[in-house]
Amino acid sequence: MRRDVQLTELGAGRGPRVLLLPGLGARGSGFLALAERLAHQCRPVLVEYPEGEAAACGASALARQVLQAAGSLDAVVASSFGGMVAAHLAAAGVARGVAFLGSFTRTEHLGLRGLAIGMMGPIARWARPGAVAAGLAAWTPVPFARVAEVVPTTDLERRSTWHRALAIRGEAPPPELRKLPVTCVCIQGTRDVLVPPATLERLAASLPAGTPLHLLRGAGHVPYFTHPDACARLLAPWLEALGPAAADVAPAGRLVQAEVASSAA
Repeated sequence: MRRDVQLTELGAGRGPRVLLLPGLGARGSGFLALAERLAHQCRPVLVEYPEGEAAACGASALARQVLQAAGSLDAVVASSFGGMVAAHLAAAGVARGVAFLGSFTRTEHLGLRGLAIGMMGPIARWARPGAVAAGLAAWTPVPFARVAEVVPTTDLERRSTWHRALAIRGEAPPPELRKLPVTCVCIQGTRDVLVPPATLERLAASLPAGTPLHLLRGAGHVPYFTHPDACARLLAPWLEALGPAAADVAPAGRLVQAEVASSAA
């Protein structure tokens, strides 16, 4: 059982360091195909969240855990609930770029679905999602061996989703990002049944003006998993705009991160 955030870094050590944040019940390993396609342009890092009782915290606390594990980062690619975690990191000034893939920063972006976000815990725990649920989320059949990358399949994963879903409703939402110096991009699947296309406009209103919005035709809730080539192509200009990696060896940078982590605790 993971009690802390687990990271797996890919790439040749060049370009911005980009964390890939999964959704509520998904595994970070589902980003592998996209990470491999981005590795020539950045340093992608797969992220696995804590499990069990350690998962009994919302996006704000999880953002602090991610930052503590990562040490330094330049940007975040976030799916679903991962967008809330990314927004806290960006608002704290430790991520200068965020790519939202079928994600949101506040539950109200989901419309009526946002009122039922806490139900994702009971659904994960008692409905025991499997291949059918994974296929619905992806909007395409998911190989049985890969179902666990899309939906929680083990008892531990279901309990972890339960804890985190309940914690989301008990925390303050992250600040709006529209006035912050952060470079964003949004990619939304036209067949996303969990975070529908209507969410995109609500999300965009909370982001800096001019943020590029992309509708990926035929994609479901996990476009990074089902359409890694298309996602990599759409993310390329965003990564180029980020420029080189921040100098994480600078003492000042480490002090800023320490202060952010301390003030958020």
